[in-house]
Amino acid sequence: MSRKVLITGATGDTGRPAVKESLKLGLTVRAMVLANDDRSKALADLGAEIVVGNHQEIDTIKQAMEGVDAAYFVYPVAPGLLTATVNFVQAAKEAGVSTVVNLSQRSANRNSKSWSCRDSFIAEEVYKWSGLSFVNLRPTYFLEWLLYPWQLPLLANEGILRLPVGKGRHSPIAAEDQGRAIAAILKNPEGHVGQTINLSGPVEMDHEQMAVELTEALGREIVFENLPVDVYCKSLEAMGVPPYIVQHLSGAMEDYQRGAMSGADNNIEKLTGKQPMSVGDFARAHLDQLNPQKSNAAKIGA
Repeated sequence: MSRKVLITGATGDTGRPAVKESLKLGLTVRAMVLANDDRSKALADLGAEIVVGNHQEIDTIKQAMEGVDAAYFVYPVAPGLLTATVNFVQAAKEAGVSTVVNLSQRSANRNSKSWSCRDSFIAEEVYKWSGLSFVNLRPTYFLEWLLYPWQLPLLANEGILRLPVGKGRHSPIAAEDQGRAIAAILKNPEGHVGQTINLSGPVEMDHEQMAVELTEALGREIVFENLPVDVYCKSLEAMGVPPYIVQHLSGAMEDYQRGAMSGADNNIEKLTGKQPMSVGDFARAHLDQLNPQKSNAAKIGA
């Protein structure tokens, strides 16, 4: 019988590739989703067992964990992380899960002004207290942020990469590469238990360099615009971004400017045997979204 794993947040940015990559590695995958819909059906079509559960409802987590060897925990930037973490730990102990992989964030910090960053730090500590075998993962900023609704229209339509990051640096990482790393740890946690592992893309850069790489990949000029954190957050509020995310970014962007996201590593390659994709690789893989006018022209010409 193959090793059985639970992947929560299975229709999310890291959950989807973690399901796909875990199945490729020969694992039996149970995917926990909030509701049955087209996204969960797509996971079932890949071969995953679908269960409906909620991190705020411990009994649903316990049921999802029955018979599972290892479990992946991920929670959105939203209120309730600490309750969800405690529920997950308790359910794992009751179900006899051997290892939990927790997706944290690089800027997890007890002293951050961001509530999400502070809660992520405390959540990591909860796993350390729990007595469970755990692995804490700290990814840097996702490349998927380029596709989020408060960034994509400006980037796709006006060629502007606008963030209040100053000269801060990070190594942008794709969720697809994180999914490969998550699957690898779920299959073989030995040697990683008790560790906090950073997950980074291949090159550390500032946003001026990021704009240059996007320009080369997209074949049109992308310009980076820095702006004050408070101005950026007011623009997010005007777009209807949830208040919790706005509060998080107000603190996290200050942390970023002070170097909280800086650094590079080759942990993705060490875990999976394959280098993570670059900014340019990601942009070329998402041309339909990042270059909509050129993509539409190509379709018409075809």
